[in-house]
Amino acid sequence: MTPLLYLVTILIWGSTWIAITWQIGAIPIEVSVLYRFVLAALTLFTLLALLRRPLRLPAAGHPYAMALGALLFSTNFICFYHATRFIPSGLSAVVFASASIFNGLLLWALEAQRPTLRWAIGALFGVGGTLLLFWPQLQADHGASPLLGLLLACAGTLCFCGGNLVSARGQRAGYPVLTLVPWGMLYGVILLALWVLIKGEPLVLPSAPRYLAGLVYLALFGSVVAFCAYLTLVGRIGAANAAYATVLFPVVALTLSALYEGYQWQTTAWIGMACALLGNLILFAPRRLQRPRSPS
Repeated sequence: MTPLLYLVTILIWGSTWIAITWQIGAIPIEVSVLYRFVLAALTLFTLLALLRRPLRLPAAGHPYAMALGALLFSTNFICFYHATRFIPSGLSAVVFASASIFNGLLLWALEAQRPTLRWAIGALFGVGGTLLLFWPQLQADHGASPLLGLLLACAGTLCFCGGNLVSARGQRAGYPVLTLVPWGMLYGVILLALWVLIKGEPLVLPSAPRYLAGLVYLALFGSVVAFCAYLTLVGRIGAANAAYATVLFPVVALTLSALYEGYQWQTTAWIGMACALLGNLILFAPRRLQRPRSPS
């Protein structure tokens, strides 16, 4: 079951980045994210009701759901949607692949789990590889746009990793992922609606087929199916190990970016991709079994 959850997460989330670009420009980003999670929340609540799964969340579980709404189902996506305005969608996915590094830092800061030397080496390769991937962009554009896109993608990844920890703690407290996720989406919708209301953005739904197709794919597959698969992984094997699923995101996302956005692979990009993947593999490769001592 765990390999299937990994495969579903990799293929869907690896392809959602290009669909995000279909949502940019037609209407304000916050409104697009709001539409996405209104549709996702309605779908998930309806599906669980049809399956007669318990939807009631005890009062003590709502703080977890509120935190998920703030981190995973609103702020995270606003950051990434805005990042895609300044950098290719595949590069956003590369930054997202550094979730393993952010997870390690948060576990160190919040749960006193000190990183190992292997983690430090993997993180060094990951950060260096990401910078090499961005280097052609930074050289080609001397303005602040690529750097701003990088910072927004990092902020989105940090929110995502914070949501991982919240989900893991909620599941350890006894709240199933299929109860936390729909309530988290509902709280995310409330926060997004308040955001849109405060900004005074009009609620207009574009009629362009590509926008609507992207919206349906992002809401149903990117949000409902992939999030349930990923957060189930978090509950089964922990936030740090579940982030291993992000190792292959850039391969899928950058391939699609090259096909549909004209992303060009340069030498530094190939080296950067290799270093970023190697860094993640170092972080999650199984420890070598110690050789038994020969009898004296």
